[in-house]
Amino acid sequence: MKSWKINTLFAVMAVVLASACTKRFDEINRNPFDFTEEELKADYRLMGEPLSQAQLNLLIYNDPPTAQLQQNLNADIFSGYMMAPTPFEGNINNTNYGLLYYWNNKPWQVTYSNVMKTCDFAQSKAKGHYADFYAWAQIIKVEAMHRISDIYGPVIYTKYGILNEEMGIDYDSQQEAYYAFFKDLDEAVDTLTGFINSGFPQRFAAFDLVYKGDYTQWVKFANTLRLRLAIRISGIDPKKAREEGEAALRHPIGLLTTPADNFAVNISPVTHPLNIMCYTWADLRMSAPMESILTGYKDPRLAHYFVPTDDGVNVYHGIRNGIKIAAKEEYSGFSQLVKFDNKILFMTAAEAWFLKAEAALYGWLGAGNAATNYATGISTSFNQYSITNANAYMNNNVDKPHPYTDPQNGDNNVPEGDPHLSTITIKWEESAALQQKLERIITQKWIAMFPEGQEAWSEFRRTGYPKLFPVVINNSGGTISTEKFIRRLPMPQIELVTNPKAVARAVATLKGPDTGGTPLWWDLR
Repeated sequence: MKSWKINTLFAVMAVVLASACTKRFDEINRNPFDFTEEELKADYRLMGEPLSQAQLNLLIYNDPPTAQLQQNLNADIFSGYMMAPTPFEGNINNTNYGLLYYWNNKPWQVTYSNVMKTCDFAQSKAKGHYADFYAWAQIIKVEAMHRISDIYGPVIYTKYGILNEEMGIDYDSQQEAYYAFFKDLDEAVDTLTGFINSGFPQRFAAFDLVYKGDYTQWVKFANTLRLRLAIRISGIDPKKAREEGEAALRHPIGLLTTPADNFAVNISPVTHPLNIMCYTWADLRMSAPMESILTGYKDPRLAHYFVPTDDGVNVYHGIRNGIKIAAKEEYSGFSQLVKFDNKILFMTAAEAWFLKAEAALYGWLGAGNAATNYATGISTSFNQYSITNANAYMNNNVDKPHPYTDPQNGDNNVPEGDPHLSTITIKWEESAALQQKLERIITQKWIAMFPEGQEAWSEFRRTGYPKLFPVVINNSGGTISTEKFIRRLPMPQIELVTNPKAVARAVATLKGPDTGGTPLWWDLR
């Protein structure tokens, strides 16, 4: 992105953005300028620039400290991908379930202020005039808001912008939100498909930081997102899941299929925030499960994800979550992440194939064959990194995740035979039980989705796979089970202060108290 475009984004968003605090409802919902139809039509910038900003803030692109709290110090770590060597707050922090409310506000704040608000603004200008921009905003909004729902549970979605002075701004339960996500994706796909079929000029190019204005690619992404959400609810709501999943699977434009289809936001020339966290601050290292699984499988993606330690060219060490860390230097020599390019990855085509593999297990129409989809998921992930030996890897029926040894502290070891150490191999076995097939699919999907920790954490909570190592130190005060792992983040403190009555009603839709140990609607574990 050129500097003029960034400056334009800031200029436009200075008009658009404001806090999501309900105490300032009149301020945040007032457009201080009145735009004419001519201004609205000029280069589509009034709608396009806000949607560029929304893409950039799916994970805040230009503020690494906020990005660290938005995702890294929750989902990236809870997913088993990464771990911090830093003993934040006297070693009582999210990594060992000593949840810090001022950390856990950030996912909510960034998404509502920088994504939901901008999408709502763009839709208000596009409605009745520019159906393609309206549909595009729907897709971006669902991508952002399903992530927030999968962190907290209930969200402000269908009632966004509707203030009751006495009762606040009301929430959707997670079930209501998911049903609304499906509705919005269905409408958006129908709209953009109509534009594609009519040969109408495609108008996103100047603002699209993912697919450079290609409507077909956005339909593929929306279909895959719909399938992701359908699989997510397949345990709790199988009828609705099948209906939505089959609609995605059987759509004529299809799903993401090759690495060229990956959904990744181009933040150039800004560097990837994970690079800052890992290399500038030394706050990020490989996790113990990543070491165990990737080294155990002799996975050639290992060198594309992490950097060897100083102990040798093929020596990788990860840090176990929830351990005693006296000082950063104790574990800072463990494996760093590779340096990422200027794209933030949110969905891979490999994930789409693994979603199809699971859908095939359930007999969904259009899903094809589970074994074929599983193999294609692995080969697609390998192709993403230009790795050529996928067949040898996927036919490996011997190697398993390695036991974990912490060279700094033996109390953190996970020895052979530990129930948290997986014994699953890579090669597909058609005669295996459904749960073994599911473990293979999810384990390989988990590997292929790296470094997208939000989705990896959600899938671990839903399925229990891949097998991860529980925290050694649990500072939750009994609100989070060590064996069941953390299930969600509590409702953000900012909402408890500014929207208390609505939050109380939202909490009543949960399966238990507003703690990190209460499972979400779709989480049956």
